[in-house]
Amino acid sequence: MSEFQTYESPAEGAPHTAPQPERKQSTLALVSLILGILSWVMLPLIGGIGAAITGHMALKEIRESGGALEGDTLAKVGLGLGYANLALGLCACCLWLAVMAMGFMGSGLEQMGALVLLAA
Repeated sequence: MSEFQTYESPAEGAPHTAPQPERKQSTLALVSLILGILSWVMLPLIGGIGAAITGHMALKEIRESGGALEGDTLAKVGLGLGYANLALGLCACCLWLAVMAMGFMGSGLEQMGALVLLAA
């Protein structure tokens, strides 16, 4: 027996795959997702704003990393949750303002009607 071991070369046509570097998860993307979820559970305004800001920061960080970072899906989900929460909050504020304006207008009209009746 020989002291040396022989190694067989890969078969002809077999793909040679280089080891892929391990991609790291973007921390900002995870923060965006967590804030997006919290914006619906505990922190309506602050969570939505934070999710939108960190989501955009995470997408920029991932894009500029050259493939070293992953997590763009987490960042996009966090962005969606944050923006949806902010949009719903804005609609609720507009509705509240409309109801308040109608309440003030209604009371003003009632007072004007009472004055017209008193004058007649």
